[in-house]
Amino acid sequence: MIALDVPGAFQARQIVQTIGEAATTYKIGKQLFTAEGPQVVRDLVSSGRKVFLDLKFHDIPNTVAGAVKSAAELGVSMMTVHASGGSRMLKAAVEAAAQSPLPVPRTGPATAGVDRPAGPMILAVTVLTSLADSDLQELGICGNVLSQVLRLGALARNAGCGGLVASAQEAQALRRDLGEDFAIVTPGIRPAGSATGDQARVVTPKDAITAGATHLVVGRPILEASDPAYAAAKIVQEIEAALGR
Repeated sequence: MIALDVPGAFQARQIVQTIGEAATTYKIGKQLFTAEGPQVVRDLVSSGRKVFLDLKFHDIPNTVAGAVKSAAELGVSMMTVHASGGSRMLKAAVEAAAQSPLPVPRTGPATAGVDRPAGPMILAVTVLTSLADSDLQELGICGNVLSQVLRLGALARNAGCGGLVASAQEAQALRRDLGEDFAIVTPGIRPAGSATGDQARVVTPKDAITAGATHLVVGRPILEASDPAYAAAKIVQEIEAALGR
């Protein structure tokens, strides 16, 4: 999934056009959504792409449920909430998503021949990939990153979330403790030789898939490449190799 961490819709459209068929799902986060609002989501969905809305809702249960309902009406396929919002908030998000079937977009590269789910998937963010053990201590959280990820992951699973957002460094432990039937979405993906930037816990695409990740979110290694389409295709090749294809 390509992270459209860009300042506006013009840049986003350029990236989608340049990437072509190398990706069918695009992540829209706070920067682009704040600049352009929901129309940028509608435009991507109507073009046949899937949208992962990464706004990380974190509020009282009723407010989050309302935000989830509004996001579902835009046609997004996945969205994030913070697991640290607690079980009541997580359950409210899951229930709101289940009551909001996805509209069927026009046929496009991401939707042809694909069954649409009943509602968007709720992904619970465990610990941001920019945080390390020392950051958790600063926040007054006992234990290390792994223990906190496992704690929040279990909370989200019990609340009915369809998946988790976590570093691939924790994916193997999550699979071991929580089973196989849920998504693990991993940001902080950096092909070998890429700069880590502000990420504290990064892995290569191959290692993420091997560890049990189901979805990889890649931003800067593609967006900042001299040839974004080629960079995306190389990551796809690495994923396919990890899957034995």
